[in-house]
Amino acid sequence: MFQAQYSSVLRAEPETMANEVVRLDKVRRDYLVGDQITTALDGVDLVIERGEFVAIVGPSGSGKSTMMNLIGCLDRPSAGTVLISGDPTNELTDNALTSLRSKAIGFVFQQFQLLPNTTAIENVMAPLLYQGISSKQAKKSASQMLTKLGLGDRLNFDRNRLSGGQQQRVAIARALVTSPDIVLADEPTGALDSKTGAAVIDLLKDLHREGRTIVLITHDLEIAASAPRRVFLRDGQIERDERGIR
Repeated sequence: MFQAQYSSVLRAEPETMANEVVRLDKVRRDYLVGDQITTALDGVDLVIERGEFVAIVGPSGSGKSTMMNLIGCLDRPSAGTVLISGDPTNELTDNALTSLRSKAIGFVFQQFQLLPNTTAIENVMAPLLYQGISSKQAKKSASQMLTKLGLGDRLNFDRNRLSGGQQQRVAIARALVTSPDIVLADEPTGALDSKTGAAVIDLLKDLHREGRTIVLITHDLEIAASAPRRVFLRDGQIERDERGIR
């Protein structure tokens, strides 16, 4: 079984762990809904290594959103251990968790979540400025990243002048500009037409070929098939773990 092949963090070989960017060890996440406890993840084991492209797949209620929140350092487990880039999130203070999230995770969301009343380049500069990088260097890095993603002629366009696909590219540039350990993409094609969505998936594939670690959250089996590895969730547990493009 997939879960059986990953034993306790304490028994993992140091050289193996050095290449891991995500490790979930017997992770459980419970939520109190009214007076009832609902278990969203139930004893999940998962390892994602540097440079992998993994799709986390499942229907609504399967636990994939909870897993995304744990990997993205937006939540903590009720039990078990979550390590992101070697740091156990369970043991971090809120400030330390926020710092880890800003440095280790690049987020790409379904609805783009671009800052209002700002240009493309200002959106991409934002996480760099948050990290204390000078405005001059942030502008240079943001310009380079947007140009790399084919938006060099759209640097000073606000979001109302950008198509949906262009807005998502801005969001991807923003996710990449800090050189995070993980690019975490939550249903990144959900707000796009099929042609534009396919272009975004192609871009994620290109980034993977460059060595980026991509974690894609999706309910769409066709989109998931684009990833070399697919982890299927059902009822809070890993149902199967597949490798190889179909």
